[in-house]
Amino acid sequence: MKALLQNLLKLQSLEFGEATDKNTKTLAAELRAKIPAPVLDHYDRLSVRGKKGVAIVRNQVCTGCHMRVPIGVISTILHGQDIQLCGNCGRYLCLSDEAGTEFLHRSVAPKPAQKLRKRKVPSHAA
Repeated sequence: MKALLQNLLKLQSLEFGEATDKNTKTLAAELRAKIPAPVLDHYDRLSVRGKKGVAIVRNQVCTGCHMRVPIGVISTILHGQDIQLCGNCGRYLCLSDEAGTEFLHRSVAPKPAQKLRKRKVPSHAA
């Protein structure tokens, strides 16, 4: 799944003019051949509207629409189980390298120990 997202990011950078190369059209055609048709169709629907099809998640926020992304979605992306769409803007989501390591450190960090509370024993007056 990571290779698919990397191909989508490369395609996006070529099509939105972020990369300047003489063989831009041929590189874009090669990348399009590597991407499955349903994913490419969704990406094209967004790009026709002038939107980028892929957004990076930083600090648990989609950089496309600036809305918070659920932890479960981030975890799925991190583990490479499936590709995920932003629930708000519909862009494909990917993690930057820093975001992935930051998420791992947060989820693995030990939780602070809870303090034990003393129970009050009721006094029975007989």
